[in-house]
Amino acid sequence: MSKLKSDSILDTEGWKSINWRRVERYVFKLQKRIYAASRCGDIKRVRKLQRTLMRSWSNRVLAVRRVTQDNQGKKTAGVDGIKVLSPEARLNLANGLYINGKSKPTRRIWIPKPGKTEKRPLSIPTIFDRALQAIIKATLEPEWEARFEPSNYGFRPGRSCHDAIKHIKNCIVSKAKFVLDADISQCFDRINHKALLLKLNVKGKIKQQIKAWLKSGAVDSGEFIASNDGTPQGGVLSPLLANIALHGLENLIDQEFPANKAGKVIGSKAKFGQEIQKPTFIRYADDFVVLNESKAVIIRCEEIIKQWLKGIGLELKPEKTRITHTLHPHLSEDGMAGFDFLGHHIQQYPAGKYRDNKNSRGVSLGFITLITPSKKAIETHKLKIKSIITKNKSKSQAKLIKDLNPVIRGWARYYRVSDAGTTGDFSRLDRILYLRLRRWAKRQTGSINKGHQKYWHTIGDKQWVFATRPTSDALELTTYIEFHSSVNDYVKVLADKSPYDGDSLYWSQRLSKHPEMPSRKSALLKQQKGKCAWCGLHFQEGDVLEVDHIEPTTCGGKDKWDNLQLLHRHCHDEKTASDGSLKSRNVKKETH
Repeated sequence: MSKLKSDSILDTEGWKSINWRRVERYVFKLQKRIYAASRCGDIKRVRKLQRTLMRSWSNRVLAVRRVTQDNQGKKTAGVDGIKVLSPEARLNLANGLYINGKSKPTRRIWIPKPGKTEKRPLSIPTIFDRALQAIIKATLEPEWEARFEPSNYGFRPGRSCHDAIKHIKNCIVSKAKFVLDADISQCFDRINHKALLLKLNVKGKIKQQIKAWLKSGAVDSGEFIASNDGTPQGGVLSPLLANIALHGLENLIDQEFPANKAGKVIGSKAKFGQEIQKPTFIRYADDFVVLNESKAVIIRCEEIIKQWLKGIGLELKPEKTRITHTLHPHLSEDGMAGFDFLGHHIQQYPAGKYRDNKNSRGVSLGFITLITPSKKAIETHKLKIKSIITKNKSKSQAKLIKDLNPVIRGWARYYRVSDAGTTGDFSRLDRILYLRLRRWAKRQTGSINKGHQKYWHTIGDKQWVFATRPTSDALELTTYIEFHSSVNDYVKVLADKSPYDGDSLYWSQRLSKHPEMPSRKSALLKQQKGKCAWCGLHFQEGDVLEVDHIEPTTCGGKDKWDNLQLLHRHCHDEKTASDGSLKSRNVKKETH
């Protein structure tokens, strides 16, 4: 029996009885072959394999599961108002998915930008369009993952902002440099459709379908808005399309400054008066930096990038584009050393307050490179914490802790791969948090002393812990300093690695070490050797992981280590439906 025929047999089964292990293996096997063919430059074979994957029933059901069960925005409706699907409806959707070259308008919603009064427009497609976009993304992504430049870190599987930050640290740790700190103006809204489709180099129905999505327009408060440019933010396919549009910037720099095997720019001594290393280009989505020891090189890079962007309908944002120096303020255009990138402030300081760096031979460099949360990021976070405490001024301590902990953990995990602990940023935030909580406690009890006695306790070997009464199920407030780490501890992703290369061991190990992975999940990942305890498949970048109680707590199970396992979100849903926990919950509701 052929693979295609065995794939279609699943069509006769119900949603709950689908062999997801077989489905995922079939799709991933084709994706690995597309990736390998693209790496070899065999476009004819790439297109043949993509057509097979596009027709695959496994790809269709997997796409439906991703947008209706796994995706964080699964309950956000499009213009048709549909947002929750039963298992039967999911199966019907998968069976009815086909490329028709048409698209319904998206639903426009506005979300606030962090720390700003302005809002960002999101365009939410219908569930049908989201599932169809997931099918095409699964088909196109392996091809482009094999072609993308190594210093492109945004919206790519297996890569994160921490990789971009570590790349910058590696680039400047032993030498101060000039930096082109740039931001593309309204990148997602202005990408030229014709230039994007030309770069995609796809034909027939796929091209017509992508064109239909780009031209679909949006409905905002009942009013239709046409879309003549840009890739709508909020679609499954949009981040990939934006990455494809910006692909080529790093190659542009390399072509302008060809280097020898030692990394020195050929002819640089005659042109710039000294031998210089080739510029380093690092991009995360529409934010990028170019670093080099020569200001003339940086100025030339800015010129050619501006010219290149015009070809796809984009331009640099003047107010967010500057040439600065990592160490000396007088060498920066605005007299300020360092720069902000992805919420981090990156700067070098003369030796003195902090111990200076040393080169590979142990010689002192006379400066130290520090990466810390930006002032804007700190102030925005402080306002968030203040608003949570204000909203809970008349609530219980347990409710306040439950609201604060996720925000503190998320922020501290993001910045744990920085020098926030070394420079005292975490300690200062802990102090500010304590003062706000002390004011909250005084309001609750009438005096500071009574507040301390009631709300601060000794937990194990830790004193002065903001926690509920010390019991087996006591709630304890997370502190920032618990997440103290260093950017030096983080290992950047290898330049030539991709989740589609089939090296499951490498990627499962990286997943367990990711700085934003909670410690409990990380430990379970290592214990389970990177595999889901329910389906047995390796966890992949982008999978939603959830901690499950093997014996449900509603059935008497304890919240102890030997009763925990890590599952995919969809596997967790399947396990919960069969382990009796839902029945126990319903019984408890009836008795109450």
